[in-house]
Amino acid sequence: MSREWDAATYDRVADPQARWGAAVIARLDPREVRRVLDAGCGSGRVTEQLLERVAEAHVVALDGSQRMLEEAARRLARFGPRVSFVCADLREPLPLDEPVDAILSTATFHWVPDHAGLFRRLATVLRPGGQLVAQYGGRGNIASVVRAVAELGYPLPARWTYAEPEDERRHLAAAGFVDVQAWLQPEPTRFEAGPPFETFLATVVLREHVALVPEEERAAFVRAVAARLPGPFLDYVRLNVVARRG
Repeated sequence: MSREWDAATYDRVADPQARWGAAVIARLDPREVRRVLDAGCGSGRVTEQLLERVAEAHVVALDGSQRMLEEAARRLARFGPRVSFVCADLREPLPLDEPVDAILSTATFHWVPDHAGLFRRLATVLRPGGQLVAQYGGRGNIASVVRAVAELGYPLPARWTYAEPEDERRHLAAAGFVDVQAWLQPEPTRFEAGPPFETFLATVVLREHVALVPEEERAAFVRAVAARLPGPFLDYVRLNVVARRG
């Protein structure tokens, strides 16, 4: 499965992710933060808010999609040398040349299957005492979509990891994190009906499913999923994490 996204469309439609990102950024203590990793920066909408929050810091914007990084570079050009871009896979060791004081991540970790390994890799690039603040899909996230796709008989990619808070607390502690907090937060989200909702589904939620469907069937597939949902509505559940490296 390609790591590439339709970055321009994602940037246009990902209002919920940008809104949740603002709440996550508010949990980051900007004091003594000079270098921050945005792990899964996407098109840079949350990164932009992060750069404004840590006004004197450098932000490393990391993503596995080159198209997302190109979109982010356009959005963040006004910040000049305060932001650098790294194309890397969170499933692999992270190619950072020096440690960071904090790691922020939004709407990303549920794409990584092995969270025990993920947190170990993050710990290797975070200085002792450094902050980790993250939010991503947790147990029960978009259960109605998962059910609709299964009922339609289409293949389900095995990329989503909607974890339990207690599992994340255990993995973080094993990776050397302390002061760990992890909790679920329901975020039911309504959209404009019709093409706007279907575009969001196709671009964000069903991206990997759509890639497995013959091109001539894709629009009908997305409409069929939307028709099985309780209106233009997604039952999002977010998993929040706050911790420090010991």
